[in-house]
Amino acid sequence: MTDWESLRRQVDGTVRLPGEAGFEENSSAFNKRYAGVTAAGVLSVGSVADVARGIAWAREQGLPVVARGGGHSYAGQAATTGLVLDLHVLDAITVDRGSELVRVGGGVRSGQLYAELQRHDLAVPLGNSDEVGIGGLTLGGGVAAVSRAFGLTCDALVETDVVLADGTLVTCNDHENPDLFWASKGGGGGNFGVNTSFTFQARPTVASSTCLLLWPLTDAAAVLPVMQRIMQAAPNEFAARIGVNRSAGDDGIVSVIGQHLGPASELRELLAPALAAATPDRAEIEDRSYWEAKDFLHHETSGDPFAVRTRTVTEPLSEAGVHTALTALAKWPGSSNPDGAGIALFTWGGAINQVPVTETAFPHRDVLFLVSMDASWSTEDSAEVRQANLDWLTDLHAAMGEFARDASYVNFTDPDLPEAQAAYFGPNLARLREIKHRYDPDRVFHFPQAI
Repeated sequence: MTDWESLRRQVDGTVRLPGEAGFEENSSAFNKRYAGVTAAGVLSVGSVADVARGIAWAREQGLPVVARGGGHSYAGQAATTGLVLDLHVLDAITVDRGSELVRVGGGVRSGQLYAELQRHDLAVPLGNSDEVGIGGLTLGGGVAAVSRAFGLTCDALVETDVVLADGTLVTCNDHENPDLFWASKGGGGGNFGVNTSFTFQARPTVASSTCLLLWPLTDAAAVLPVMQRIMQAAPNEFAARIGVNRSAGDDGIVSVIGQHLGPASELRELLAPALAAATPDRAEIEDRSYWEAKDFLHHETSGDPFAVRTRTVTEPLSEAGVHTALTALAKWPGSSNPDGAGIALFTWGGAINQVPVTETAFPHRDVLFLVSMDASWSTEDSAEVRQANLDWLTDLHAAMGEFARDASYVNFTDPDLPEAQAAYFGPNLARLREIKHRYDPDRVFHFPQAI
């Protein structure tokens, strides 16, 4: 029988069991695909020392243990049937104006960090959701709208503190535990320990402009090749997401949304060929401050069940590749989730590709586009609808294999991806396995796709 009282006696924080106030909000996965995974208990840590105490206790009790920062793992990896270490109290943020170093607790979420950075008008590459945890974002690499100019979130990391499986707290940087520091820069969250703090090198913000272009899906074959060529030749200051999407009851859309670290006049010139290829239903190209651009790009999904698969390309998709994607989208089986299904090309490259592939654990240093394929359904949909969406996604991913590589982004985790570790980490996998064996030989930190 699990001895929860012994845990309560040891910790500064709060232990919650199923049915108790705060249990659900501090243990459940964001993606409702995993709503059926219920933790045995949650430790909302009150200190870094509680992290070590929780790990030691879980090991004694024979329970799995996972850390939860934001809970936004696409594969529900922040949920477990064992003990959840809820880190949200570790939310301190300190900014050194002189060095522009920013130290954040392991429970900080993007919205909190953005708010503090805005007070100092400093930039760190972050995502576009307020609730995503800084830990998962950074440890998987972290691609932002400004990453083509500023690099990845993990590229800005200069130090992190980690509680290991044996309860030891270690500091990791280029000089102390450099191998674990290397693994923390793109080696995936939850693999090596519990990161309780991160220190980033920030930089000044840059006045920006943004674009939002929408066309009917019938214009996709005309627009997609042109937009891909635009982005292939674009300066590093401009990044965009090029998408095609359908949801129940609509005819589908083509969308381009992006940020340019420069004036709208330059952005209009860059986008002119796309505007000439087909007349958009909506075209917004506007000057904005850096912080206005951040707000414009802010995005939240419903959290209803979804699944995502990814591939990468170093060149624009061929005409046949575009045709394959659009043909598949036309065959989407449908669901009642308003997010629907789609294919998106996230423009990478630029500063991301200026880092050698083995310098960090993040391996995708030669990519032009991340090809992201997604499907969603509702908790109210039948099991048949759910399975039809998953089958559709599997078939689409397989069909796109003719045009894009078996290389996937670990922060868009797919629990059904075959040979996932090779796809996520490529040439860096062997070194990551060595580091895993050194720091967690008993695989205390374990999940189905863990190293």
